[in-house]
Amino acid sequence: MKTLIQKIHVEEHYSFACRTYKTPDFETAWHKHLECELILITEGNGTALIGDYIGEYKEGDVFLMDTNVPHWFRKSQKDSIGSVIVIHFLRDFWGDAFLALPEMKNVARLLDSKNTGIQLQGDLSNDIAFLIRQLEHAEGIERIQLLLTCLQKISTSADQKVITTAFATVTRGEENSVIETIIDYSFKHFLDPISLKEVAGITKMSIPAFCRFFKRNIKKSYFDFIKEIRIGHACKLLRETNRPVLDICYDSGYNSWAHFSKQFKTVTKIPPSQYRKQHIK
Repeated sequence: MKTLIQKIHVEEHYSFACRTYKTPDFETAWHKHLECELILITEGNGTALIGDYIGEYKEGDVFLMDTNVPHWFRKSQKDSIGSVIVIHFLRDFWGDAFLALPEMKNVARLLDSKNTGIQLQGDLSNDIAFLIRQLEHAEGIERIQLLLTCLQKISTSADQKVITTAFATVTRGEENSVIETIIDYSFKHFLDPISLKEVAGITKMSIPAFCRFFKRNIKKSYFDFIKEIRIGHACKLLRETNRPVLDICYDSGYNSWAHFSKQFKTVTKIPPSQYRKQHIK
């Protein structure tokens, strides 16, 4: 059984870790760790689960996660290749005195944002991706300089989106195994009608116990979770195909256009037709 808390290995001659994880090492379970994580998607696409956030990831995306933010990157296709460059570093690996320097106030403020996850956007994402690729092959003090440059750029840019905040979970391995079972089942069956009785049954819990368990760990109701997965699937179809919006409604697990349209606007803040127009390449 994989545990919720992942142990990050750092070589003796380094103060923090930076390495590529490619299939099959890319496939990790729902987990968290004491280290902050700066991650660049270098190959593949799928769904990112970061704290209570559910959204798509693709090649070139960059995320920064604070300590103990649980996360899981699921490939869109089981047989596809996933690859990332990941930097793991303890907030204080360079010492509290260094972070207390006046010149470090922006970086210190960024790293003080407890249990937060952000996604970089626009030019900032491109700039940080370039630096991460350099850092993976750097040696000596250049590694620290490149990481510091990344954090300074992020801390002074508005070109980012906070995707999860103040997230805390339980840490027991047996509960983590149940979470993985629920998430895995949900991604396999989100296009089908799902009842609370059905999903609670796979956990061997009563419906009230299941609802409390899920809300405590994922910070949202189970049906809100399913809604976000379905709407994410619909967004992908709207961007990548020319299929009629009504067909996409039915192919995203909905039997009612009115219900689909309402939930789509709840998640994306705009109607499906407007979403498609905004994402036409």
